Amino acid sequence: MSFLHSRVEATSQTACFSVVGVADPNLLHRLLEPFAKRGLIPSRVHADTDPEDRLLVDIQVGDMDQDLAGRIGAGLRQVIGVELVLVSSKAQCI
Repeated sequence: MSFLHSRVEATSQTACFSVVGVADPNLLHRLLEPFAKRGLIPSRVHADTDPEDRLLVDIQVGDMDQDLAGRIGAGLRQVIGVELVLVSSKAQCI
């Protein structure tokens, strides 16, 4: 007999930040600074460069409410070298 649960409960939100900027060695540091200042450690950071020599960065932070994510996203848009910031969220499930 199998006791599989078909119901999945969302417990919290993970904030997702997608950033496009110039391929500058200091940009990644400047993008992580707003999180460090708040004592937040991202659960995921991934960076690549594209053929147009832009830096593509994905940052995810668990247990972050949408208001704070929006404020951090607005701050990231002000970072020198940033061209685009998209902020979204996904549910963390148990």
